Amino acid sequence: MSVAPQEQLPQPPRPVRARRFVDVGLRVAGGMIVVAAGAVTAVLELLLAPLRIGGYLVGVAALVAVVVNIALSWFAIETVGRRWAVALPALPWVVIMVAAADRTDEGDVLLVGNWVGLTLVVAGAMAFAVMAFRSIVAGPPAPIRY
Repeated sequence: MSVAPQEQLPQPPRPVRARRFVDVGLRVAGGMIVVAAGAVTAVLELLLAPLRIGGYLVGVAALVAVVVNIALSWFAIETVGRRWAVALPALPWVVIMVAAADRTDEGDVLLVGNWVGLTLVVAGAMAFAVMAFRSIVAGPPAPIRY
């Protein structure tokens, strides 16, 4: 008597696990890039703070801070996929700005308390604050489909 072979149920494809692994890896890499970019832009803004044209201070550092901090916040939220990701570029930026405002033992200070320095700190911090507020007020992100 012949026996018919049993039909096997189709196995779920394994690439779903690989996609999740790649997704998590890209999110972590995006978070690391954003943290490094936050530190680099803080140093760039500190270098632009004493910029003078014709002997007059130019507040281009504050404008750069606002534009770049908004872009970094957006990039952080998009790459990490979480609302709290706006804190990733903000933390190194704030730490560097606070350290730059402090005097060294020799009396050197990187971020002078003139109008450019104060505007730089306030405008840069407000850019992060506005983006954090927008991400909190926004609805939940769309679910990720694999």
